Amino acid sequence: MKEAIQKAVDLVRNYDGAPIRIMEVCGTHTHEMFRQGIRSMLPPAVRLISGPGCPVCVTPVSYIDEAVYLALEKGCRIFTFGDLIRVPGSEKSLAGARAEGASIQMVYSPVDALDYAREHPRERVVFLSVGFETTTPASCIAVRDAAEEGISNFSILAANKTMDNAYRALADSCDAFLYPGHVSTITGTGIYEELKAEGLSGVVAGFTGPELITAVAVIIRMIQEEKKPFFVNAYPRVVTAEGSPSGRKIIEQVMEPVDSEWRGLGIIPGSGLKVRDEYAAHDARKVYDIPAFTGGGNPACRCGEVLSGAITPRQCPLFGKVCTPEHPVGACMVSGEGACSAFYKYGM
Repeated sequence: MKEAIQKAVDLVRNYDGAPIRIMEVCGTHTHEMFRQGIRSMLPPAVRLISGPGCPVCVTPVSYIDEAVYLALEKGCRIFTFGDLIRVPGSEKSLAGARAEGASIQMVYSPVDALDYAREHPRERVVFLSVGFETTTPASCIAVRDAAEEGISNFSILAANKTMDNAYRALADSCDAFLYPGHVSTITGTGIYEELKAEGLSGVVAGFTGPELITAVAVIIRMIQEEKKPFFVNAYPRVVTAEGSPSGRKIIEQVMEPVDSEWRGLGIIPGSGLKVRDEYAAHDARKVYDIPAFTGGGNPACRCGEVLSGAITPRQCPLFGKVCTPEHPVGACMVSGEGACSAFYKYGM
């Protein structure tokens, strides 16, 4: 094992061929590449691009405005994952709404919100359902259970997204993708075989230092040797061909595809998920007749370009000056998986 890892390290360090652009589409990969020192060992010809792998980061400003509206105008008790609380909306964040008296509570699972709704039937409870394929099944289970139990005061505000069409939208931004291990446990590897047939290359990677450097080495070797689109599962101890059929089944039962806005990427067809009409009683947009919000964020913030790989965080004029983890201007600095927070934390 040590010999194999050393070979991978040597291959990466000694590469001096044509430039290779590798896009990470997982926020954890971005942070681990820094923490494990892998970025510092890359040769000039290999460039890592931090793509849209953080669900909080790609959630549009309008979604925050919807959540604030539910909290302040409709008197809903909002349950959310922690990173979302400080993401700026067009006028205020959820933290700002809480300062004005709104009920905003952090949880680790939508089941926690459902439990609260079950115990407090007179309150309006909304869970902010933001995430990729990894976390979507839990939201769908909560909706299904609420429907089966007749818990009428529970709903979700869905901003769930799927990654396959995002890869297609970003096909020209890189030479190969570092596919996310967590998402792949749900989707399985079939989608990557489809993408390979369409001309996209990539490798599924784990999260340890040896797994990440191995994945980078595989990409370099395949580009050198294959000269054609490729896919390799470099995380076989966790990611399988079939993925999680049960996870995909519950998603298909409760949600259906919809065109979706990604911060920095615009509308990507079929890349989002909405609650099916059969579960409309638990779709916050329908329950509370939420109006359309079209507000934008700070025009000087360049989060969108960071997420699409067009610039690095340090090329944003706000980075480290106006925008810091203590006073974030954009979602990429707020989220623990955001590219800007990683560059700020690790000083690169």
